[in-house]
Amino acid sequence: MQEILVLFYSRHGHTLAMAECIARGIEQVPGAAARLRTVPPVVAPPALPVADIPAEGPPYADSADLRECAGLALGSPTRFGNMAAPLKYFLDGTSDIWLSGSLIGKPALVFTSTGSLHGGQESTLLSMMLPLLHHGMVIVGVPYSDPDLMATTSGGTPYGPSHVAGSDNNRGLDERETRICIAAGRRLAMTALKLAAEGR
Repeated sequence: MQEILVLFYSRHGHTLAMAECIARGIEQVPGAAARLRTVPPVVAPPALPVADIPAEGPPYADSADLRECAGLALGSPTRFGNMAAPLKYFLDGTSDIWLSGSLIGKPALVFTSTGSLHGGQESTLLSMMLPLLHHGMVIVGVPYSDPDLMATTSGGTPYGPSHVAGSDNNRGLDERETRICIAAGRRLAMTALKLAAEGR
């Protein structure tokens, strides 16, 4: 069984909803399983320290989750056209993984949620790819053979799944955004299985 890590940060629940859809797509591929993990918020002194285990939802990720994964789906809400600070902070602490080469040759997918249609989806997805490329990962996008990518009027990009939550953060994933997430999860899992079979 090849485990695919679905690692995300979510503030209002939309990136979590996307992560769950991507995990559903991963689980549809025989021989693949999804491991859902999040990262703690970044807090500045004199705030109280963050608990080691979140009160609800998936557990916090650690370096073992990255070392053990056969592939990675990385998700974040958009923050001024970039990934959110908690996810960036976590990735900045992965020098040991980089030194070991644990992620070299493994496939990765990125996904994001924004408040508006032109709220920086694509720049956020591209910024999330940069550390993964430094880790030697193989980036998996959403091909235009996916009919929902051409038909969507909200989220969805060739760089990775995306979602438009609306300025009030009350808009859930629509049918096309959901299907794009599920299809992307399947594609990531199938790619991971192929690469693992080839010994990469």
